[in-house]
Amino acid sequence: QAQLVESGGGAVQAGGTLRLSCSASGSIQSINDMGWYRQAAGKQRELVATITSGGSTNYADSVKGRFTISRDNAKNTVCLQMNSLKPEDTAVYYCNADLVEELFFRHAVWGQGTLVTVSS
Repeated sequence: QAQLVESGGGAVQAGGTLRLSCSASGSIQSINDMGWYRQAAGKQRELVATITSGGSTNYADSVKGRFTISRDNAKNTVCLQMNSLKPEDTAVYYCNADLVEELFFRHAVWGQGTLVTVSS
């Protein structure tokens, strides 16, 4: 079964930058939307940014102008460049992909999550 593996989380000071990466592997025929979500302690998971296979993007208002999502369709990867980080960006960040596996099995897959901590 397909899986997503994230990397790039860590601890930074406010105003700093981090780049998250997510790689999809397995018997994947195609990937539709990919995205990043985050969940802060005690809060619900929320959308950060998504990107279609054609490159159209969507961002949460809280990250517009600071975060940039990108993908490489040939490598089945998606990245999130995070600039001007704020303490409120602290959360576990999850990669998500809407993909099609063998026998046209379409479903959403989540990564294991990577922790981003921003100190003031």
